[in-house]
Amino acid sequence: MQDASPMTGGRIAVPLAVAVALAIATLTLAPRAFEAGLLLSSQDDPVALADHAIARSFDATVAAREIEDALAVNDADLAKSFLDLARDRNVPVDAALAAKVDTANAAAATAARSVESFTRGLITGEPEDLSGLAGTALGDLFVFGDIRDALREGTRFATGQQADELILGLACVGLAITAGTYATLGAAVPARVGMTVVKAARKTGRIGGQMAAWINRSVREVIDWTSLRSALRGASITQPAAAVRAAREAVKVEKARDLVRLVGDVGRVQTRAGTQAALDGLKLAEGPRDMSRVARLAAAKGGKTRAVLKLAGRGAIVLTVGAFNLANWMLWALVTAFGLVSALKRMTERSTERYCARRRRRARERQVRELQVREQAGRRECEQGAVSPTAEAPTVIVFPAPALAPERSPTPPEPIVRTAIPFPRAASGGARNS
Repeated sequence: MQDASPMTGGRIAVPLAVAVALAIATLTLAPRAFEAGLLLSSQDDPVALADHAIARSFDATVAAREIEDALAVNDADLAKSFLDLARDRNVPVDAALAAKVDTANAAAATAARSVESFTRGLITGEPEDLSGLAGTALGDLFVFGDIRDALREGTRFATGQQADELILGLACVGLAITAGTYATLGAAVPARVGMTVVKAARKTGRIGGQMAAWINRSVREVIDWTSLRSALRGASITQPAAAVRAAREAVKVEKARDLVRLVGDVGRVQTRAGTQAALDGLKLAEGPRDMSRVARLAAAKGGKTRAVLKLAGRGAIVLTVGAFNLANWMLWALVTAFGLVSALKRMTERSTERYCARRRRRARERQVRELQVREQAGRRECEQGAVSPTAEAPTVIVFPAPALAPERSPTPPEPIVRTAIPFPRAASGGARNS
């Protein structure tokens, strides 16, 4: 029998097609949405951000290229950082290339340039590596470096010449920190080393513009420039005690906390990851909060910090993609997934309705056929004389055939009550002849 149900295949095909389209869209959006959720949950964790960035961009080809580039510019420290990162992430590196890195960082090569670098850092205050920073830090720790910078820039400042006020202010704060280092028996050493690195970054131009602006504003608030100008006019290199006293007295210690915290973070980066990593961090950071993130990254990555900062840039410490864009990816993924579930639900409902309608129709058809068979059997019995003429007429209930109407009728069809009239038995031959 032809299906007369309104639950045709077209009504099921439409939600099925929508579900397929939404499934493809969901599979396309889901990876981006998952990545967006991961980034949003890690936006305050520089270590997780760095791992995510490195996982996407670091492989054997990148490792070999970066190591070769670092060796080409005689930056053995950066080459060693990339080699350590490759070994940490199980990225294969050619044995010959690794041997070159180890040779460049060998004790003999380091010792050959240590004395010269140490001396240059001690005299000029411009370190190029760990040995140079050691010389600069030694000079600053014993006041010589800060006095040198304070007198050089202070003389220009006092006489109205163009002076680097940032270096002058840092030297004054450095003198105060040095006094605190001695007073606390080394507790302020990270801040002292960090101040030295900041001064070196300023002198060598390896400090970001926004970070330099923030330090400059902080120095202006920390230093009493009027009293410093008058005090430095009578100071000279032959009177270091007067210069130190004048510089220390010009520092407003109660306003120097943020600046001291910043240089302390720089010192911690230098301690865990090296001088170049601290300088790289100062170049990337835009403020003290960024430098604090670099310090947390250096505490976790150690010598690999330079490689991470080189590959990921600011993406290693901050969420470079807008949070609004990431939230949009997640929203559209959720909307698409919801639409997919709704389309599958509607398709399932219509398929179930069609199946149930078919079963109900087939059950009614089977009942009608059975009743028709019984009625025909009763008629045959009457014709064969199985029913007495005086017998009570049986009542037969016959259900009509289903009409071409919607299956979800509020009431079942009313049965038709028929009375079977028995046929009289045929008379005998003699009777028919009479």
